[in-house]
Formats: sequence, C-alpha cells, structure tokens
Amino acid sequence: MPDRQPIRVLLAKPGLDGHDRGARVVVRALREAGMDVVYTGIRQTPEAIATAAKRHNAGVIGLSILSGAHLTLFPRVLDALQSAGIDPGSVVLIAGGIIPDEDIPALREMGFQAVFGPGTHTSEMIAFIRNAARP
Repeated sequence: MPDRQPIRVLLAKPGLDGHDRGARVVVRALREAGMDVVYTGIRQTPEAIATAAKRHNAGVIGLSILSGAHLTLFPRVLDALQSAGIDPGSVVLIAGGIIPDEDIPALREMGFQAVFGPGTHTSEMIAFIRNAARP
C-alpha cells in the first residue's frame, strides 16, 4: 500500500478575535492525529487566509471565530478564496467557535460542511476531517 500524504489543514482566525486557546488545542490535536496543520494565528484578513490556503495547498480550511462576526467575515473569506483561484467547493470547509445554532444553516448554505461549537471533543473533529477530506 503506497504511503498517503497527510491531510493538509489550514486553521485561521479571521477578524479581530484575540483569543486563540481553543484554536491552538485543535491545531495540536490535529497534528497529533498525523495531519499537516498550518495555523495562521489571530487577526487574519480574508485575503491573508486565502493566500495562505493557496500557498500551503490546503485540502481543509477551518475558520475559528468567537466575535460573532461569522456571517460577515466567512463570506468575505470565501470571496477571497475564489479571487485567489481556489474553488471553495474543492476544499473541506469547517467552522468552529461561538456560533449560534440558528446561524448554522446559513453557514451550511455557504458550503461549510461542519460547525464545531464549544465542548466538541477533538476526536469528533479528527474523525470528521478524516472522513471528509479528499485524497
């Protein structure tokens, strides 16, 4: 059986969020699960996220947000991905953080395949990414 490339994940915090403890826990868990994870850090612009996704050839893009600006920032990130030549439908899009249940349908309509809220066990995220990531 040939060696498979690890799943390449880009995790980013768009907007002005300054708290990233949860994102760092997720980054570590995904790395320990054998994934190749790039974390862009806090306060990223949509354009910086798209540039990093293209540079690192991310197959999974995760956006973490606590500010409540997800319905404003996430569409801007998707637009920036398209402008960078990345079809958002060609990658696995996931979201996490403080996202009200009533906003989840709008995120799914945008193309986010999963939304992970507070208290989600990292094993659930790992399993989802492994099942959803395209080889």
